[in-house]
Amino acid sequence: MSKRLSGNISSKYIEAANRLKSKTARRKIVAYVESYDDILFWRTVLSPYEDSTRYFEVMLPSHRTLERGKKSVLMNLLSGKTGCDMIACVDADYDYLIKGATETSKKIWESSYVLHTYAYSIENLQCYAPSLHNVVVMVTLNDSRLLDINEWMRQYSEAIFPLFVWSIWHYRRPIYGRFTISDFNRVIELGGFSLNEPEACLQNIRNKVYKKVGWLQRQNPNAKESYLALKKELMEMGVTPQTTYLFIQGHHLFDKVVLPVLSKVCSRLVRDREQEIRRQAVHGTQMRNELSCYSHSTQDISQMLKKNTGYMACPLFRRIQEDAERMLGIRKETTNNDQGGDAEQQEQGQK
Repeated sequence: MSKRLSGNISSKYIEAANRLKSKTARRKIVAYVESYDDILFWRTVLSPYEDSTRYFEVMLPSHRTLERGKKSVLMNLLSGKTGCDMIACVDADYDYLIKGATETSKKIWESSYVLHTYAYSIENLQCYAPSLHNVVVMVTLNDSRLLDINEWMRQYSEAIFPLFVWSIWHYRRPIYGRFTISDFNRVIELGGFSLNEPEACLQNIRNKVYKKVGWLQRQNPNAKESYLALKKELMEMGVTPQTTYLFIQGHHLFDKVVLPVLSKVCSRLVRDREQEIRRQAVHGTQMRNELSCYSHSTQDISQMLKKNTGYMACPLFRRIQEDAERMLGIRKETTNNDQGGDAEQQEQGQK
């Protein structure tokens, strides 16, 4: 009996449970997410909106099975279970950019009770370029800048942008099998990265993208007008040549682009620090103690990336929070400067 009841939990059920509490008790809002790794991210999104009237419980959609993923989360939409007391929080994947071309995309665009990342996934936001130097410092405890990672990611994004538009162009049509995400990922793979010649890797990407774009243009000779229109539309949706990395497949970005680059940077910085300790040590015992202490203080790069919350400074993160505010009916408070500006405008209007 209890299993049948738990399988039919809906927003109305949560709402009814909230009503059974005292009038002063906080209202519980359940936020379903795709995986364990998503819980912390969506907690950072929603926690600012907890107050004396509401709180959130971020969890996986099933208590009875290990089923995870967007499909499991969005099944609550299909069954009409979501509402003001039960929401879905998912990765956007391509569903935001293909703008209703599939049923899943329609749910993300049309439902009032779905929050999505805008970026392809939380991995993309964890790899937010302006925050990556801080990740390097957390890993190595060394603040030297061997590579301007933010600038390198900007150039990488600009290099892949033309091909990314072609990827979305295919996925907005029932011909995505002709140029899949896997095909796109194979072209934009680094193919090796050298800290001594970071520009060489970028040039290799540019060459591969140029060849593939030429091939796609020959395969679709009448697509120029629709391609340019889509390019303009994507830029209006927030995809710029400089930030394209935020919208490509998250696992690929994390594992095949950012992690290899940071690994090279961190390895060099750790080695430099160890050499510095060896030079400055007065005797062997001090050297061994310092090296041991430093070794125990360094961190795993992958784990530090997963714990990176520098994405909170990303404009896309603010867009997610604005969606949450609309969902919760929160009116954005004006700052003192805004209030002063409004008062000045009113005064001029009266004059």
